[in-house]
Amino acid sequence: MADRFRLLQNLAEVLERFLATQTPALKAVDMAYQQELRQIPLPTPPTARQQQAEQRRAGRLERYEQIHRLRQQGVMVSDIAHHLGMGERTVSRFLATPQFLEWQPHPCHARSSGLDPYKPYLIEQWNAGYRQVKQLFTQLQQQGYRGSYPTVARYTHQLRQAQRQQLNDQSGRGIAPLVKGIQLPPPLTARRATWLILQRPEQRHDEDKEIIRRLQAQHSDIATAITLSRCFAEIVRQRQPKQFDVWLKQATSSSLTQFQRFARSLQEDYEAVKAGVTLATSNGQVEGQVNRLKMLKRQMYGRAGFDLLRRRVLFAS
Repeated sequence: MADRFRLLQNLAEVLERFLATQTPALKAVDMAYQQELRQIPLPTPPTARQQQAEQRRAGRLERYEQIHRLRQQGVMVSDIAHHLGMGERTVSRFLATPQFLEWQPHPCHARSSGLDPYKPYLIEQWNAGYRQVKQLFTQLQQQGYRGSYPTVARYTHQLRQAQRQQLNDQSGRGIAPLVKGIQLPPPLTARRATWLILQRPEQRHDEDKEIIRRLQAQHSDIATAITLSRCFAEIVRQRQPKQFDVWLKQATSSSLTQFQRFARSLQEDYEAVKAGVTLATSNGQVEGQVNRLKMLKRQMYGRAGFDLLRRRVLFAS
């Protein structure tokens, strides 16, 4: 009976050899996907004033929840005020509101800039690699911008600061700033693509699914290889012997040489493979013991006899 782990391992080797012949397609998918990750969805990181405002809001929310929690426990308003170091009128005002009220900025504090309508264009140009402030300022004037040059310079300076903050240890590797909190995935090599394709469905993240979808759209041969690999992996994992014969026909009739050879090798050991994808039992224990014996022999560098090997095996057991 063929070992299911070995069958999946052989499948991974076949798929990796095939993907190694598709390096240009892998690089094209990888470059396009990573370039999208480098785009800036937000023009600037939060300012110090915004961070302070968020901290103050968190403090107000915590006090609001404490006041209502103490009141529900039967604590008097005066005792709540004394415990939290607040005025009784403030405590009463918090209790009078069934929901936490957000502070609205005063109209005179709401500042807008004449640059706001042009910020999406600036971000687009920035991501495209055009970062000369004078050139950007001239382009904005041609589009109707009537603001000053220093305003544009300050905004591009904020973009540059965001870029430095986001790149971190990725400096020199990209041409566009990274999104804060987004880490670039490792390069899409043949081995990594093989791992993504043969992952169990419940273990795949949305990013993995997107990469595989792009690989399938990149070339029909890659799409065929992905389909054949996933089908065979499911046959082995779910033990579907009826689908095994169908898969053999699909693999041998495909245009992929690597999978044709793999199918022929399975046909040569048909009974053992069929038993492996049919029976619930597995010879994984046998394979594990054989590997353990090999490891012990390597540790002794071939200089020890059978008696010592026997003692080490029994002692470890």
